[in-house]
Amino acid sequence: MTAILKVTNLKKYFPIKKGLFSRTVGHVRAVDDVSFSVNQGEVLGLVGESGCGKTTTGRCILRLMEPSSGSVEFDGREITGLPFREMRQLRRQMQIIFQDPYSSLNPRLSVRRMLTEVLTVHGIAKGAAARERVGELLRMVGLSPSQASHYPHEFSGGQRQRIGIARALALNPRLIVADEPVSALDVSIQAQIVNLLRDLQREMSLTYLFIAHDLSVVEHISNRVAVMYLGKIVELALSLDLYRNPRHPYTVSLLSAIPQHDPGARKTRIVLRGDVPNPADPPSGCRFHPRCFMAQPICAAEEPPLREITPGHFSACHFAETVAPPSSIVDRPRS
Repeated sequence: MTAILKVTNLKKYFPIKKGLFSRTVGHVRAVDDVSFSVNQGEVLGLVGESGCGKTTTGRCILRLMEPSSGSVEFDGREITGLPFREMRQLRRQMQIIFQDPYSSLNPRLSVRRMLTEVLTVHGIAKGAAARERVGELLRMVGLSPSQASHYPHEFSGGQRQRIGIARALALNPRLIVADEPVSALDVSIQAQIVNLLRDLQREMSLTYLFIAHDLSVVEHISNRVAVMYLGKIVELALSLDLYRNPRHPYTVSLLSAIPQHDPGARKTRIVLRGDVPNPADPPSGCRFHPRCFMAQPICAAEEPPLREITPGHFSACHFAETVAPPSSIVDRPRS
């Protein structure tokens, strides 16, 4: 398969400034040496706890934030050093769906004007052609063209996110970074949006980088999953393989937290010790070792590389071969 996106050694450090002269005294390592690729037509899920660097990674890829170092290639073209004019043209092919459907839409613009502005700025359509395209986009995301004259405050959260999706689709992009597109929505609406994104991906041969913290959501849409912890990718595998046979203790603990569909069923829950370490002063060795239930002395001394354990399954753990999946259902109350 052809990789449409290739990220190599991506880093994003935020300076910590103190004193009267705002001297830099350290850095927050939000994204620290991240590498992965996304194939054409694929959905790659990027998951992890809040604050692990998922959103920053997505924004650096689109250069909504400038990376500190590293390489981002889109369709074989290096984009990290592109001037503004060339990057603006390239953004027709790279779009984003923002997390918050409330703050990501301009409350002063109607849906028609919002979507028409996108088409006009990029020279795609104007006048009657733009209005026709707006109606088509609204139908694609399950809204009525008659709602084009409405303003964001007249829609529910799920409908607003559909408008955000329509805006991302307006330029017929090839890659969409979906930044936690359902985390701000009610659970019943989440399934509708995920199904919509999946249907659009199949119909339009879209490629997604799907960012989320909920593994149960990612499971339903992703072909592959990358697990991120404290600025680094600790596991990367095919979705089915990762859920059935995780090879990193952090992934095991995340999987153990997924609720069971059967209210009468119970399974082993792995509770992590302590809090997420400070990204300005990460632990030595493996960054997960202070909270890991499998930690050994080597984990604090040496940082494990992201290595291939089985074909296509990568893990950054010294003991990846001995990691066991979270226990299945171990008890069921008697009636």
